[in-house]
Amino acid sequence: MDSLNTQFEQIRQSPTVALTDRIAALRAAGRAIIPLQVGDPDFGTPPAVLEAAVRAMEAGLTHYVPSRGLPDLRQAAASKLLRDNGLTYDPGGEILVTHGGIHAYYLAMQSILNPGDEALVPDPTWATHANMVLMLRGSVVRVFAPPENDFIPPIEAWKEALTERTRAIVLNYPSNPTGAYPTREYLSQLQDFAAEHDLWIVSDEVYENLYYAEKPASAGAVPGAKARTILVNSLSKTYAMTGWRVGYLAAPERVIENALKAGQNSITCVAPFVQKAAAFALTDPGAQQAAADMRAAYARRRDLVLRLAAEYESGKVRVTPPMGAFYFFLDFRPMGIPSLELCERLLDEAGVGLVPGSAFGTQGEGFVRMTIAASDAEVEAGFRRIVEWVEGQ
Repeated sequence: MDSLNTQFEQIRQSPTVALTDRIAALRAAGRAIIPLQVGDPDFGTPPAVLEAAVRAMEAGLTHYVPSRGLPDLRQAAASKLLRDNGLTYDPGGEILVTHGGIHAYYLAMQSILNPGDEALVPDPTWATHANMVLMLRGSVVRVFAPPENDFIPPIEAWKEALTERTRAIVLNYPSNPTGAYPTREYLSQLQDFAAEHDLWIVSDEVYENLYYAEKPASAGAVPGAKARTILVNSLSKTYAMTGWRVGYLAAPERVIENALKAGQNSITCVAPFVQKAAAFALTDPGAQQAAADMRAAYARRRDLVLRLAAEYESGKVRVTPPMGAFYFFLDFRPMGIPSLELCERLLDEAGVGLVPGSAFGTQGEGFVRMTIAASDAEVEAGFRRIVEWVEGQ
């Protein structure tokens, strides 16, 4: 058979994964590469969380469990939402355990989109936000979040993008790749717009614990927002649990019921010993302290980059401090070189792995994403190599 799903012709493979594979090959060949391209914490999962998983395995929790998720993890997620966000969700019907944040987002979009429905997606944002809509045979309408507006779409831009087929607004704050997030007042205006036009808001809040100024507000924290808001979250970034693949969806019960059916027919369930570890992480005071310590380390690295930027005073790369997440979105527009070419040359000639801003949308062109989820030494050495290469051009 020659026929394939043509929907995938609209989707590119992840440039981050492609670069990581290339860097691994270069390292295997003996090249000294500083990997600043991956959004994976350089910290280990807190030891007490590991021990919780081992205890669960030793207790025999290695078989199927209900697709909705273990009751104690759903309760832990509900308690976290109340504790950290001031939101009340019923763990019995409004929380669903998922195979990481990406699975939570997939289930959310699958639950609300019909073929041909449009989702408004900020540009720039993580490529999966748009790709998943396409995979589900929806249409993506990109809403520009220009650098001049601190990478936040003006409210008018959302309104101008609206059509009769618009079904959902997708948010991701703090943002991957920019680290930006809006005010509570902005979210309130956006919720008013969604309510007026009967739209869902799907909010990816995976980076919510990584912030360096005022804590970002949840999109669900606006009065009256709960009925039209779907929250996506995971433990990956907050607790350095990327490989555990565990997250959760918080949404109105009718959305959860659809998502549950999708989950039953895609993964059956998340591994129960992983769920036990996740429940422990969400509730243990020591795990909360470990999360705070990691955030403090990212803040220290953020300050390190800003000090180095002030030291070099390069006119060819502009450095704006991120509000959240663990990335710098470096502005190379003064050089006039496409971001993909920049990343390829920086890898080949300076030995630094980075992600082109164009991978996140048209508004990312001219920018390059650099992670600070690496050791202090790697961040410093990598940034120095970047600026010294730039100044040599």
